[in-house]
Amino acid sequence: MTETTPDFRLGGYAAVNDRVAEQFWQQITINDNSLSVLAEHHTGDDQHSYYVLHDRSATWGFPGDPQIVALHLKRDAATRTFRFDRAELPLPAMAQSWLIARGCPEEAILVPEGLGTTPADDATRALEERLRRDGDHFALLRSYTHDVTQPIQTTVLLRALDERAPVPFRVLLEEVDADTWTHTLREGGFATYEAATMWWAAHWSGDDIPLPTVPPPARQLTPPVAAPRAVPPTPRGGPGR
Repeated sequence: MTETTPDFRLGGYAAVNDRVAEQFWQQITINDNSLSVLAEHHTGDDQHSYYVLHDRSATWGFPGDPQIVALHLKRDAATRTFRFDRAELPLPAMAQSWLIARGCPEEAILVPEGLGTTPADDATRALEERLRRDGDHFALLRSYTHDVTQPIQTTVLLRALDERAPVPFRVLLEEVDADTWTHTLREGGFATYEAATMWWAAHWSGDDIPLPTVPPPARQLTPPVAAPRAVPPTPRGGPGR
């Protein structure tokens, strides 16, 4: 897996104010030697840069923390200042969705071959494509990344923003093969939060329970509201965020 050091293209630019400068230092600059680029896109006028970053230091932080950072830099060439938005997310496809919602073209933020891990099968590719395009139809409730033993696993619990969704809770399970640097991604659907967290707890207790299959959600015809970050209680019997 090739790793690329990020170039934020901020030579000659300063943060728009002291608060932004402090936040950029705390959230990006202080840790930039642990960040590697999985994908990036810069607009022709250089006013916007979009990054999908892997944060290697997350493995030494709070157990289960997400290791992917989505970063949107906004520059003002007239004043030579910049602002930024960022999000810590558990999966690259979710970071791509976050950036696409902020104006980045989908085809411009795909992970090139040789960076990160490669989808192991067509099912993984199809699900990641749907997450990139429809990811803002769900709220992220919790995630857990376990990279201590093989295979590296990330679980994600989502809730549909559409209250009419017949199967509103989704669990994503990514497994990475560190020998081949490939990954699989699977999705399960649950009618209730309790059912989803029961599967979650059983999975992290070592029970090999398959995810219940569910048809893909129908595309929404109107843009959903921004997904809130909920903080439900930790599922019993398994790790949580």
